[in-house]
Amino acid sequence: MSETFFVTTALPYANGPFHIGHIMEYIQADIWVRFERMQGRRVHFVGADDAHGAPIMLKAEAEHVSPEALVARIAAGRGRYLEGFHIGFDHWHSTHSSENTALSQDIYRRLKAAGLIHCKPIEQFFDPVKGMFLADRYIKGECPKCHARDQYGDACEVCGSVYAPTELIEPYSALTGAKPVLKTSEHFFFRLSDPRCVEFLQEWLAVAGHVQPQVANKAREWLSGKGEQALGDWDISRDAPYFGIPIPDAPGKFFYVWLDAPIGYLAALKSYFDSGKARANGETRSFEAFLGAPDMRQVHFIGKDIIYFHTLFWPAMLHFAGAPYRAPDNVHVHGFITVSGEKMSKSRGTGISPLRYLELGMNPEWLRYYIAAKLNATVEDLDFNPADFIARINSDLIGKYVNIASRAASFITRHFDGMLEYPCGTEELTQRARELLEQVRSSYAAREFGRAMREIMAFADRLNQEFDARQPWVLAKDPARREALQDSCARALYGFKTLTCLLAPVLPAVAERVARELFGLDRALTFADALVPPRRINPYQHLMTRVDPKLLDALLDPQEKTVSDTGSPAAPKPPAATVAAIDAPATISIDQFKQIDLRVARIAAAEQVAGADKLLRLTLDLGSETRTVFAGIKSAYDPATLVGRLTVMVANLAPRKMKFGVSEGMVLAASGPEGGPFLLTPDAGAAPGMRIS
Repeated sequence: MSETFFVTTALPYANGPFHIGHIMEYIQADIWVRFERMQGRRVHFVGADDAHGAPIMLKAEAEHVSPEALVARIAAGRGRYLEGFHIGFDHWHSTHSSENTALSQDIYRRLKAAGLIHCKPIEQFFDPVKGMFLADRYIKGECPKCHARDQYGDACEVCGSVYAPTELIEPYSALTGAKPVLKTSEHFFFRLSDPRCVEFLQEWLAVAGHVQPQVANKAREWLSGKGEQALGDWDISRDAPYFGIPIPDAPGKFFYVWLDAPIGYLAALKSYFDSGKARANGETRSFEAFLGAPDMRQVHFIGKDIIYFHTLFWPAMLHFAGAPYRAPDNVHVHGFITVSGEKMSKSRGTGISPLRYLELGMNPEWLRYYIAAKLNATVEDLDFNPADFIARINSDLIGKYVNIASRAASFITRHFDGMLEYPCGTEELTQRARELLEQVRSSYAAREFGRAMREIMAFADRLNQEFDARQPWVLAKDPARREALQDSCARALYGFKTLTCLLAPVLPAVAERVARELFGLDRALTFADALVPPRRINPYQHLMTRVDPKLLDALLDPQEKTVSDTGSPAAPKPPAATVAAIDAPATISIDQFKQIDLRVARIAAAEQVAGADKLLRLTLDLGSETRTVFAGIKSAYDPATLVGRLTVMVANLAPRKMKFGVSEGMVLAASGPEGGPFLLTPDAGAAPGMRIS
């Protein structure tokens, strides 16, 4: 029976635009999907926004919009990225949907009926001003170990200690500054520690191919943990107010976002089926029949930061929910993307904005090829090095691949009216194409994309060497050697067609142009085309330019980009996680702090800045005067939603001359792994001009 694939990537959190980590993962999955389709397999490739949780609720509140409006605004910008980088999802959906509500509640009821849901009282901090229980990230205080101030409720960023929020010294709410109080609430738990779950997960992890060996080893560590590291039951509920899916028969209780987020994969698939797109893609079965079909393979591409959820919680939840649900067949885990060996950071100016990349007019297939050339089947991080990027694209794609067609085609067009003949025959050429095809197929199937690119470029080197050895520019001067001229150029163009077929999953736009413009085909290339000698070509048209180093300088300019350094939704730390210590900022005296003039300001006007990728021009009312400030918040805010809002500005910052005008201060905003920027907003009652102290 032929396999049919259901493929997903990790769901991006719907509180900000895509970053380069998302794009890397989507390119990896897209290449694999295109590879499978080129072999004739049916693949259903779906994605969705992870739209629930407290961060989205609070950001929407700060922007004076509904969470639904915030999520819709973010979703509206997704297509620009996906289309820009030729990422071919069949359907894009949202976890804030009727499909996800129905599926989440159905799976919950099934798990409850199986005896895998239980309740117990939990004591946790409650913000009496905000009227809500506080997640660890919204509690700050003094570290109980090293006594560093302003540390989060789960771990110290200075000494790396992990602790409970109740261990903090002088804790306070990061939302309001109020002193939190301990309150008790009933929480719902999934019995992940149940012997049935542990036994099933051990069996699932033992199956070759479900996950990579190093991922399976890490998951087994969690399964076999003892004492404080023992596998615990999973808290799947949150109390109102919360933006999420209500728990059936439990008023005021909602599913924690990490329960309904992975179910969002299934919700996106159901929406895809209900929309009719699955039928248009050749699928005649219903959603339920497809989900339980023995020929269906469920495949996930995720980052290494969320393996706990995808290798323990998610498989167990699906398995014990029962048919038609079942555990995934493959969870493919990748590492992070770094820039010149450094983890991406806004504050250090290290990173790549995918939107900036597109706006600069950089070829998206440069990035697709570069990522493919560095990806393998392990969980290693991938490093983007600007000098290596320029060298690899200019050498491989221009100097080796495109060079073959640009040189050989001109002789065929000029001397033979586009007709290709092979006086020496094609048997040997077809045999070596077949051998290369099998090599590259094997590499693609194993997700060893870097190895596939090396095999392809080694063949391109061989073609160029053969072409140079035959010296067609010399043959063209001798009418008696026309046959040798045509044979040498035809051999090169046959090889170029083979290369294009093999590169098509990575370079889909170029491959489509080559098929249509050069070889005159009215369809996309398949791997079978790699073994068919071309018989005629159209005049060659330029396919790709070299990378200008100035483009990389502009791309990496820290003044013009918005970067985040995680590839997946913000996640609580799993058992045995460690927190890397970071350098603590230098302390300042109270007198130094008093030199900063912080004022409440009202945003009187907000507008786009022509030619700026991240800036908005704000007119700030300070009560007695107005100031113009350029703020790097364009990625997170619609100017129309800012007018009338109160914010905080540094009023005594020296004016800064920019190419767009003079900025007369700075507004304050926060950002971190959970997203951002988030504009700071004073509490009700504050008025323009008030000094903050």
